Amino acid sequence: MVRRVLIVEDDENIAELMKMYFEKAGYDVSIAGNGRTAIDVFDSVNPTIVILDIMLPGMDGWAVLKEIRSRSKTPIIMVTAKGETQDKVSGLQMGADDYIVKPFEMKEVLARVDAVLRRAEPAEQAPKKLHYDKLTVDMESFELIIDGKKTDAPPKEMELLYFLASSPNRVYTRNQLLDEVWGFDYFGDSRTVDVHVKRLREKLEGVSDKWSLKTVWGVGYKFELL
Repeated sequence: MVRRVLIVEDDENIAELMKMYFEKAGYDVSIAGNGRTAIDVFDSVNPTIVILDIMLPGMDGWAVLKEIRSRSKTPIIMVTAKGETQDKVSGLQMGADDYIVKPFEMKEVLARVDAVLRRAEPAEQAPKKLHYDKLTVDMESFELIIDGKKTDAPPKEMELLYFLASSPNRVYTRNQLLDEVWGFDYFGDSRTVDVHVKRLREKLEGVSDKWSLKTVWGVGYKFELL
């Protein structure tokens, strides 16, 4: 499936830079330099996601967000140079899916876009209950069942195990796990991941010979099917 991104940005240099990176990542890119044009382009290209600057000439980003939300649930990431908490709160309350503050790194923008699109995927593509030999991770009821017994686990341990087990045999770095499980706004130490993995291992050790929570030295962790 081709992913289409609409970049709404009045600074041509920033817009072209973003266009270059998104195209390199495989996206079809459309650009609008003002709010009214953004609405027209949105209607014509039906983008997969919108990157929307707040400070626009004429019709500002808030108005564009409101207009798009009146007709579509397409994911929208707001961009602003202010970085004020109230701007972030206002955007999220009005229906934005995420928020980026200028100046930004394009690798962060691309990572946020990927994360927002994953959350927006249909539920059947992301089952909330995972079953493996002697292990059930149920994120609907927040239950961890090990060898037939319900086991108490804090929410972050559940989320971390669910994330790893959702992509068996895929290795994630500590920073990737912090971004995906704790969120981009988390500023804690990456050793937080190590602590949570250690606690999970205490619960999972020796339960099954068909899977394991494995350390990939020098890289990170994975849920390995044996």
